[in-house]
Amino acid sequence: MPFISRRARAALLAAASAALVAAALPSPVPLGIGDRLFPHLGNPGYDVLSYDIGLTYHGNNSRPMDAVTTIDARTTEPLDRINLDFTHGTVRAVAVNGLRSEFATVGEDLVISPPGHLPPGAPLRITVHHTSDPGGAQDTGGWVRTADGLAMANQADAAHRVFPGNDHPADKAYFTFRVTAPKGLTAVANGLLVAAARHGDTTTWTYRTQHPMATELAQVGIGRSTVLHRTGPRGLPVRDVVPTADRERLEHRLGKTPEQIAWMERQVGRYPFETYGLLVADTRTGFELETQTISLFERSLFVGDGHPDWYVESIMVHELAHQWFGDSVSPRTWSDLWLNEGHATWYEARYAEEHAGKSLESRMHDAYVRSDGWRAAGGPPARPTTPEPGKKLSLFRPVVYDGSALVLYALRQEIGASAFDRLERSWVRKHRDSTADTADFVRLASRITGRDLTSFFEGWLYGERTPSMPGHPDWRSADPDGR
Repeated sequence: MPFISRRARAALLAAASAALVAAALPSPVPLGIGDRLFPHLGNPGYDVLSYDIGLTYHGNNSRPMDAVTTIDARTTEPLDRINLDFTHGTVRAVAVNGLRSEFATVGEDLVISPPGHLPPGAPLRITVHHTSDPGGAQDTGGWVRTADGLAMANQADAAHRVFPGNDHPADKAYFTFRVTAPKGLTAVANGLLVAAARHGDTTTWTYRTQHPMATELAQVGIGRSTVLHRTGPRGLPVRDVVPTADRERLEHRLGKTPEQIAWMERQVGRYPFETYGLLVADTRTGFELETQTISLFERSLFVGDGHPDWYVESIMVHELAHQWFGDSVSPRTWSDLWLNEGHATWYEARYAEEHAGKSLESRMHDAYVRSDGWRAAGGPPARPTTPEPGKKLSLFRPVVYDGSALVLYALRQEIGASAFDRLERSWVRKHRDSTADTADFVRLASRITGRDLTSFFEGWLYGERTPSMPGHPDWRSADPDGR
C-alpha cells in the first residue's frame, strides 16, 4: 500500500464528505418567497445587507459588460443551497465567504452550493463573476438602450436581468455601484458620487446609497451626458443628468424640481434621501420610473409641443412622490402596489389642482365612473389579477393608479382632511427605509382616527364593485362594459 500523508488523507476525506452531501441534496430548483403575483421572485433563507456591483461598459450595446457582484448577507435559516435571482447573463465563477463554490443555473435562478452547511445567523459574502448583457429584448426590462448608451428599468421583476440578487422589494439593502466606461461617456447611479478615477482611456465612477433600496429601484445610466447641479430645501443636493445637447433646452423644466420637493415636504414631511434629480434618457419606454434618488424620464416628455407645462410638471411630481411612497416605504408584496401608485397619483392630482386649477374632485368623479370597469378588467386595487406571462407591465393598470387614488379620496372623505394628513405623515415616518403592506396601512389609519376602519377598507380595496362615495351619494359607476 502506498504511503498517504495525514494532510492528503484529510483532503480525501473532505472531498468524499462533500461528494456524499452533494449526492444527498436534491437537484437545484428555482425558489421564491411566495409572492402571489411573482411566485418565483425573491429567495428564502437569507437577508441581503448590501450589494457591490462592478460593471465595465465597452462603449457599445452589442457586447456584454464584464461584471462582478458582491453580496453581503446573513442567513435566516439553515442553508445547504443559496438561490439568487439571475438570468440573461453568463456566470463565470462564484465564491462564498472566499471559497470557490459550485453553481448551476435553473430557470431564472442561480443556485449555489456553498462549501459547507450554513447555520442560521451566519454571515455570507457571495461574489459572482458574470456578464450583464444590454443586448436583450427591451420590452422585458432590465437594461434599456438609449441613443447614446444605457439606462435601467427594473420594475417590477427585471433587476435580475442585470445583476444577481434577491429580486424582491421585501429585501432592501444598501448599494455601491462601480461603473467603468470609455472616455467621453458619463456614468451615474443611485446615491452620491464618492469617486471618479481615470485609468487611461476609461473612468471608473463609484456611487453609494445612504439608505437601503429595493432591487427594482436600482439605476445606472451611461451616455454622453451632462450632470447639472442645483440646490433643494435645506441644501439638499439636486443633480439632473441630461443629454449634453439638451442641457439649455430642458432647464425651464428641470429648474422646477427644488420647488416641487418643497411642495411635497409641506404635504408629508422631509424628503427621505440624500439627493434627488432626474435622469433624462433619449429612449422609448412608454413610462417614467421612480428609481431611487434619480428618477428615469423619457426625453420626449420634455421636448416638443406635445405636452402642456402643467401636465409635465404633474408627472414630475408623480415620480417625486414615489420617493416617499414606494422607495422609502416599499411594498412588502407586489399586491401592495396600490400604496405606491395610488399615493403618487394622489399627489400628482393635488399638485395639478393647486398649480393649474385642474379639479381633483372632477378627476376623482371620472375615476369613480370608470372604477367598476377597471376592477372587472384588472381586479380590485389591493388584489390585482396576475399579469400574463410575457406581459408583466400589464400589472401597471388604471386600477392601481387613478383607481387607487380614488381609495385615498374616499378615505379623506370618510375621516376628514386633518386626520388624513396626520395619517400620511405618520405612514412615511413610521415605515421610512423599510417595507409595509396594506394591513399596516389599515391598522395605522384605524389608530390615527380612533375607529376600526377594516370594513371601510375591505370594500374599497378588495370589493368587486366600488362602494358608495362618502359625501357624494349621487356618484354612480358605469357598468363594467362601459355603459
